[in-house]
Amino acid sequence: MPIVILMPHSACNCRCVMCDIWKDNKNLKQLTENDIKDLLISLKKLGTQQVLMSGGEALLNPNFFRFCELLQQQNIRVSLLSTGLTLKKNADQLTKWVNDIIVSLDGDEAIHNAIRNIPDAFQKLKEGVQHIKSIDKNFKITARTVIHRLNFRQWPAIIESAKEMGVDQISFLPADVSSHAFNREILWTDQRQHEILISEDQLEDLKIIIEDIIEKYSSGRSFISESPEKLRKLHSYYAAFYGLNPFPYKKCNAPWISAVVEADGTVRPCFFHPAMGNIREDSLEHIINSDKSIRFRKELDINKDETCVKCVCYLHLAPGTKIN
Repeated sequence: MPIVILMPHSACNCRCVMCDIWKDNKNLKQLTENDIKDLLISLKKLGTQQVLMSGGEALLNPNFFRFCELLQQQNIRVSLLSTGLTLKKNADQLTKWVNDIIVSLDGDEAIHNAIRNIPDAFQKLKEGVQHIKSIDKNFKITARTVIHRLNFRQWPAIIESAKEMGVDQISFLPADVSSHAFNREILWTDQRQHEILISEDQLEDLKIIIEDIIEKYSSGRSFISESPEKLRKLHSYYAAFYGLNPFPYKKCNAPWISAVVEADGTVRPCFFHPAMGNIREDSLEHIINSDKSIRFRKELDINKDETCVKCVCYLHLAPGTKIN
């Protein structure tokens, strides 16, 4: 299991329109140092090479950097997925204990702040990125953008904002509106989904924007993570909601090479599938090798499973891949 995703803290410091995590901030859950120490026993046996700190906002856990220290002592790389609001405040510690950072970027300043529902979110993110780069210009910071109804027309401006901010690379994915992920105990209604989904009559505009981006930034392939083919899949993904084409094919082996450990210890094969156990009741090694978990993986067909077919966030590593 080369990759494990940890959620050190259940709360978030943003109030994003496409996510419900922040709505449960009052019911705080977080991993403890003992959780991490126990988890390390399994991670060493499983040959884990990288831990991605996700959330909520992982930096809200007061023991975050202690967790990083424990992982680094075992030669496990630490990546942080962050809103970016407190990067500047934590810059010295981040450059010491974290290997790379992935920040969420939703638009230019006005759009980003509106989607995040935080007045100075963009400026804080920008200052944080630039401050870390001033400490270590080679420290890798990438941006990830969810493209949806509220920001797809600003897509070129997002790319320019990312360049101005100073991130090393940017990637794009469609919005998840149909799963229980992101703290959706109750699935979104059709009306709520269409507040985020790109509408059918906007699809042609989306296609034009994608082709313009491919033409304008084709020479900047190293800055935009996705190939032209993958960028076009964002259009296919939204078109699939209206029966215009199948959901795009994806190559994913996340449930076979990774696991997610949530802030209360719950273990899932990925963000979107049901829980397999809890590290406060059993070891991660035993949970993922239980009869229930093995049966799940044997029976899972990502080309037919409804959750997998509509998935927006997939992972694929070839056997023996070394994570640098």
